[in-house]
Amino acid sequence: MTSSRSISSRQPRAAKRSVDPAPTAIIRVGPAGWSYPDWAGYVYPSRRSKSFHEASYLAEFFDPIEINTSFYQPLRPDHAKQWIDRVAANPRFVFTAKLWQRFTHDTPYDNSSTTPGATDDDERAVRAGFDPLRSAGKLGAVLLQFPFSFHRTPETTAYLAGVLKRFGDYPLVVEVRHASWNAPATFALLREHNAGFCNLDQPIIGRSIGPSEAATSPVGYIRLHGRRYDTWFTDDATVPTHERYNYLYSPEELAPWASRIGKVAEKARDVFVITNNHYQGKAVVNALQLISILKRSKVKVPEPLREHYPELEEIAANPPESPTLFPLAKK
Repeated sequence: MTSSRSISSRQPRAAKRSVDPAPTAIIRVGPAGWSYPDWAGYVYPSRRSKSFHEASYLAEFFDPIEINTSFYQPLRPDHAKQWIDRVAANPRFVFTAKLWQRFTHDTPYDNSSTTPGATDDDERAVRAGFDPLRSAGKLGAVLLQFPFSFHRTPETTAYLAGVLKRFGDYPLVVEVRHASWNAPATFALLREHNAGFCNLDQPIIGRSIGPSEAATSPVGYIRLHGRRYDTWFTDDATVPTHERYNYLYSPEELAPWASRIGKVAEKARDVFVITNNHYQGKAVVNALQLISILKRSKVKVPEPLREHYPELEEIAANPPESPTLFPLAKK
């Protein structure tokens, strides 16, 4: 979606604030990932043809998807090439992808110059998966997602600089979750390496970094994780992992982020807004609502989703496929 947009008069009053970015900014809003069993019957149709693919389906509604699997292991080049074909029907579409956790989570931070723990073979494996996307013009950003335990110290700062240098030929974005990184020196480091800063919405617990509207490179980035304070840092083994992301933002909670997105777009060329509150398709709901706020228009809505989230009727451009005599109820 481009920066020419308006906000629907049916949105909450708080959402009517001006969010128009610079004329050249391109804003893309979409979900993190696509392979979730709980999306069946929510985001995706319960009955699917043999040719159905989740990425192809989502590309009908969104211009980016953030690839999650690259965090757990390097992408297979053949898979990357298949995904390029899957989204070809949407010429505006690009992927963003997480860097393998070997470089952000599984590594000691005591010797940054050579990124200890990650080998040259590891780097080659990562590049083999990313390069088909880049060559096709379908890699919008590579996200370096660091954990909350990654605090700013001389050692970790030097380590981060080493990773930025190692992958500096990609459009990098850095996500840090601890408030110690909210410092001028951090933003200076990112600018020095032409790397973007990831603005976060997350539960503010202890020294968690708060909402921001920073841009340190031509790539602006925003991630919304949800606000499940009760499960975000839980160590209760009986709590399902997905409960961390089982949160639906209200339009009133999204409105300030629409304003921040506009501020980021004033300073960046390409802006990615990724919703990570994925359980039962809530990320898709909120991504659609953000697009509607930013464009000031109604949007195309997946049919299964509107059956579970009747609030989407307010922004849906397409009529229900199966009209009902009774209002839809939340499940």
